[in-house]
Amino acid sequence: MKKPATETLAWMAMALASVILAAQPLQWLVQSWVSPAYGSYGYLYVLLILGLACVSLLSGPATGKGANAPVLALLFSAALIRLLGQVLAINILSALAIAVDVFALVRLLRLNQRPFALSPFWMAVLFLFALPTEVILQRTLGFPLQMVSADISCQMLSLLFPNVACEGVRITLESQDILVDLPCSGASGLLLSMAFVVTQNAIMRPRVVTAVLGIAVMAGCAVIGNSLRISFLAIGLVNQLDVMAEPWHSLIGLMSLGFTVLPSALFYRPESASVRGSQRSAPVRLSLPVAAICLLASFTIVSLKPEPVDVSGMVQVPAMPRQIHGFKAQSVPLTPLEATYFETYGGQAQKVQFGPLGLNVVSTRAPLRHLHAPEICLRGLGFKVRFLGTRYDRAPTAYYQAVGPDGDRWRVAVSYVSEGGQITPSVGEAIWHWMAGSGGTWSSVQRITPWHLDPQMDAALGAAALASLDIQLIEGTDK
Repeated sequence: MKKPATETLAWMAMALASVILAAQPLQWLVQSWVSPAYGSYGYLYVLLILGLACVSLLSGPATGKGANAPVLALLFSAALIRLLGQVLAINILSALAIAVDVFALVRLLRLNQRPFALSPFWMAVLFLFALPTEVILQRTLGFPLQMVSADISCQMLSLLFPNVACEGVRITLESQDILVDLPCSGASGLLLSMAFVVTQNAIMRPRVVTAVLGIAVMAGCAVIGNSLRISFLAIGLVNQLDVMAEPWHSLIGLMSLGFTVLPSALFYRPESASVRGSQRSAPVRLSLPVAAICLLASFTIVSLKPEPVDVSGMVQVPAMPRQIHGFKAQSVPLTPLEATYFETYGGQAQKVQFGPLGLNVVSTRAPLRHLHAPEICLRGLGFKVRFLGTRYDRAPTAYYQAVGPDGDRWRVAVSYVSEGGQITPSVGEAIWHWMAGSGGTWSSVQRITPWHLDPQMDAALGAAALASLDIQLIEGTDK
């Protein structure tokens, strides 16, 4: 039966409302794929979703008399998520609304009732991997993942070597210090493993209990696989093999990832849940007034002024020294973008140059919003950044090499310090302590020097900078 013109107009209004709600999150999502600052390969998951959908569509016509998608309920869910993301100024939360659209499209195309059937729910979950999820996981759960990986790796190495000492994320093997740094937390491998089993769930459509159990097993395998990778790297380092160089570093990672997903690939064959809704439900009738209200609501939501809750309150910023090692301080102004950012979200940044040493200090009471590893900003500015490792001499510090667009090379050292005196080289650990209730002001202390600078001068400038900020140094080493 042909739909009345008013109902057709109502459906067009609903479609426009959905587009309005998804436009800004989709623009941000695409930006996260192309921006070096995020380092996201989320578009690959979108291609995977499109590929699965095409295979399902080409597999044959839908069978049965499936129920219509709950359009109003889905639009309301997307609108609520979009509202929260808009008001709280959290882009990744707004982007979650697109996952609701994926669910709706799978239902409307009846991909769950074709010969190659797909689960609408698990296809929506698979879309979540298109978001810059790894950055969030590294910052929020990176430190506990480091601790777990270090502990399991230590147990593995103890089976092969008699002299293994473990202290937090530090492993001493054959008198050599091995650190489980944030990149070794296993967040990347965990997400790839989860995406693998979620794809299996989307195709196999298991019962909820079976699917959750499969994900839990895969999470355990991912942690063990990452610990195995760390153990291989440690054995290579002890035997004077350059396992941190390519292609060996990536090959070891791929081999460990293969061990992680192999059990699921070989043995995960769940029975598909029975497809409900084989009986036709009542057709969805949509009135023009309801559609107009939804359209107006969508315009209202995207027009709301953001009121972020994670704004940093007043911070006690460290007093910058007037001179370091004989070099007088020269203040470096913030860029207009930086100034606007700190005006919007609180906190404070200080940038001072002391001869060859650049000292950048960001202080905040909301580290989840403000603090991040140096490569985030540097890659966004066009730098090629390589993580060099972590050292605990003088002060716990993470080191990076940054190569600018003009070819100039820089050494970047960063430590994260709380007003209570805690010092860590890991932004993940700093955020974890903050979330655990340490509170107070946290500061990232970043030191930047030319790569060709004499190592002794570089060490002296770095130590003097930390001492001038009243950061307690570890005595007894000149490294």
